[in-house]
Amino acid sequence: MFIAMNRFKVRKGSEDAFEHVWASRESYLDRLPGFMSFYLLKGPEAEDHTLYSSHTVWQSKAHFEGWTKSEEFKIAHARAGNETSTPLYLDHPKFEGFEVKQSLLGSNKAA
Repeated sequence: MFIAMNRFKVRKGSEDAFEHVWASRESYLDRLPGFMSFYLLKGPEAEDHTLYSSHTVWQSKAHFEGWTKSEEFKIAHARAGNETSTPLYLDHPKFEGFEVKQSLLGSNKAA
């Protein structure tokens, strides 16, 4: 498995708008082979931002790379920037990718 994540430092007061952008856009992820799951996570607050992270889980790194080269990726990210009068986040998102080397599932597997 491969986990791809982006971290966003969302400006204070822009959290609702940021979450709305994610909730209202079509991702097309479920059309791609190897896609397993997606999560948008809200993390700790700092003085000037709230940390968010988007996670996608793929069967392999090759499947993830296929997504990044797909037409669906281009369409899904065409409006992914700071498209409001005030930028929603500080800096560019920070990408991190991880190959899963070990995992455990609990008896309650519901997400």
